[in-house]
Amino acid sequence: MQEGTLIAAIDMGSNSFRLEIGRLEGKQIIRVDYLKETVRQGALDEHQCLTALAQQRGLDCLRRFGERLRDFSRSHVRAVATQTLREAANRNEFLSKAEEVLGFPIEVISGREEARLIYAGVSRLLPYQNEQKLVVDIGGRSTEMIVGKGVRALEAESFKIGSVSLSMKYFSENRYTEKGFKNAQVAAAAEIEESIETYTRHGWRAVYGSSGTVAVVSQLLQLHGVTDGTITREGLAWLKNQLLKAGSADRLRLEGLKEERKAVIAGGLAILNAIFEQFSLSTMQIAKGALRHGVMFDLLGRDDDSTDVRSQTVRRLQLRFGCDCLQAERVSNLVHQWFAALNIPTHSESARELSWACALHEIGMTVSHSEYHRHGAYLVEHADAAGFSQFQQRRIAQLILAHRGGLRKIETLLQDELFVAQLMALRLAALLTHARRNVEAGCVSLSSHGKNYLITTNSAWLNHHPQTEYLIKEELEAWGKVGIKVLLEK
Repeated sequence: MQEGTLIAAIDMGSNSFRLEIGRLEGKQIIRVDYLKETVRQGALDEHQCLTALAQQRGLDCLRRFGERLRDFSRSHVRAVATQTLREAANRNEFLSKAEEVLGFPIEVISGREEARLIYAGVSRLLPYQNEQKLVVDIGGRSTEMIVGKGVRALEAESFKIGSVSLSMKYFSENRYTEKGFKNAQVAAAAEIEESIETYTRHGWRAVYGSSGTVAVVSQLLQLHGVTDGTITREGLAWLKNQLLKAGSADRLRLEGLKEERKAVIAGGLAILNAIFEQFSLSTMQIAKGALRHGVMFDLLGRDDDSTDVRSQTVRRLQLRFGCDCLQAERVSNLVHQWFAALNIPTHSESARELSWACALHEIGMTVSHSEYHRHGAYLVEHADAAGFSQFQQRRIAQLILAHRGGLRKIETLLQDELFVAQLMALRLAALLTHARRNVEAGCVSLSSHGKNYLITTNSAWLNHHPQTEYLIKEELEAWGKVGIKVLLEK
């Protein structure tokens, strides 16, 4: 991206939505604007659904964000949603409306991807980037913990405990009790206990807390002269005592604590106490970076395939599962020749998705050659794939699943013309290279004409490859069975 380019990140958390706008200056992103609104979406109903009121709060907020971003190009904005929308049973209904009012796509990211991005944001805004550090972020419905060195995360995990979820369960009617704190802290400790050895074997020289609960606690300790903003065991004990003395959110009068935070502070404080206890921490410093900053730095990397984290992830998966990279390259080279004729812009996300599907289409062979496309789809959809949203991971998995065999298994996806074009190219390229040999440029072309497709071949070349001709005719029949017309022209 050019110097001076404006980019934006939206963090759709369980308690708050945040919009950060920055300007690229050298290797730094300078803040231009920051907006935050409390939406309280983390309180899912008994059916694990977003309530109508919570949806409306979220939509109203995103509508305002969308107005601020009206002049931004799509490639300069990235919106991510976290634990609440990972869990909500009616998330697709909400996301459809949310993307419409925001004007940009929204990615639901996995817990580990959230942790990776938090670490990316924190590490790049620290004065001492190369130190080994533990980073903690307590959100509304999840808590992320990462240990890393420099800008590279060594271990990253997301735990399904948060300030909203624990406050709802253990501090009902916003009452603060000793029993509530004890039970909430035990629950938090139980969630993170099995990961203690994993983190401590790496070790760290410094501990940082990011955003949410940690930021609020740090501000309160500094404002009331308990510490200089450093979080300590004594500071946590002081704050817990203030809540117990008040007894409830209604009676709590603590300067610096906003009204909307009173209902969730107890749950967050219990998690923070559990982390200090389980990991034998003495102090924690507040970090400037957060999820939204990691999203912005990640967005910068997507400008070039060589720096795109997703491309690096795909290469790691190829190596880990022993993919035949030469075959993947043969398939990819053919597909790239057909982009223009299929109306797929060369550097678009759709083109990249297809390239990644080409790279990983045989990944399932590490499990079994039989039904390898099904194994491959499962591996890709459920892998820890840094940089990918859950939706994009699933789409690549669907391409891999459908790249061979019958098409009935993905028939509901065939209403999406772009998906059909991607799949058509992948299937034909895999078919043409079935003998694991290169196909000479220009021997076979693929083009779309509305909803119809045309395969054009060199007659002499096709006569010289009777097995390929047979497979192409089989392919025409497969598409015909799902109502899509594909013609062969020699």
